[in-house]
Amino acid sequence: MAIGLQRAGILGLVAAWLGFTLPSAVLLFGFALGVSTLGDVSQAGWVLGLKAAAVAVVGHAVLGMAKSLTPDARRATIAVGVLTVVLLVPGPLTMFGAMALAGIAGFFVCRSPSTTENDEPRFRVRLRPAVGWLSLAVFVMLLAGLPIFAVFTGNATVGLIDTFYRAGSFVFGGGHVVLPLLQAETVQTGLVEPGAFLAGYGAAQAVPGPLFTFAAFLGAVTTGGPSGLLGASIALLAIFLPSALLVMGVLPFWERLRRAPRVQRVLTGVNSGVVGLLAAALYDPVFTAGVTNAASLVVAALAFVALTSWKTPAWAVVLGAAGAGALLL
Repeated sequence: MAIGLQRAGILGLVAAWLGFTLPSAVLLFGFALGVSTLGDVSQAGWVLGLKAAAVAVVGHAVLGMAKSLTPDARRATIAVGVLTVVLLVPGPLTMFGAMALAGIAGFFVCRSPSTTENDEPRFRVRLRPAVGWLSLAVFVMLLAGLPIFAVFTGNATVGLIDTFYRAGSFVFGGGHVVLPLLQAETVQTGLVEPGAFLAGYGAAQAVPGPLFTFAAFLGAVTTGGPSGLLGASIALLAIFLPSALLVMGVLPFWERLRRAPRVQRVLTGVNSGVVGLLAAALYDPVFTAGVTNAASLVVAALAFVALTSWKTPAWAVVLGAAGAGALLL
């Protein structure tokens, strides 16, 4: 979206978003329709294979992120602290509080990264500061106002918008980091069945595009509110809206912010916390639901080796795990 905004303004942002997300969103929506048509497939072998594949994929992501984001004792300690808090006191609010504490810890104990490579501006956007402030104001108003509006109206559609908008607002780093937030907002609240969640997450690894499009699957299979095409559309728009607002809100000031040592230390702490957050999700729900017997452990282990040692593409690993699950599980 940032590249689209730089090239052609707000229309470019929208065009870039559509081109980047639409293919995978359509595929995942189709998968959701298939799952809904088949009925309860939570114990089908191929679905169990997808759950086992999710263990390997998320484990691979945790390993890679730990190497790059927690290379020293201070950052590793922040990650383990977030992991401990989130596992012992589960819940969406705990996640947000833990990430805030990670940022505070980073401010006090982490060193600012080298700024030698930041001497020249890397990303210029012709966007007025007023547009940036307005975008940030809308972002904050929606983040604070949607939960209140959802409670007072009791409207399921508003509740769905609030759920995915909040999940999109608190994702740091993108990618697999969205997993624990979406799990907390959908599975723990009863909107989506745990089996369907992990099956959809496994399928999301086999399609191109950003993992945020997993929201299209979740919106289509939600219970107690809009589902199908309407639910998928609402969830997809709501989870990407915070990113669009933050891109327009932050980019006019980004060159100044990214050079501020205090901001860099906070972001370092937050990035370390992300590793702990994803590691917690690796244990629950991914591992606890994906590895239920010896055969599923074997499938997960083989998938992990294929990803890490053989460098097999994730989509091939997911398809292979689904096939192995159909035969073994």
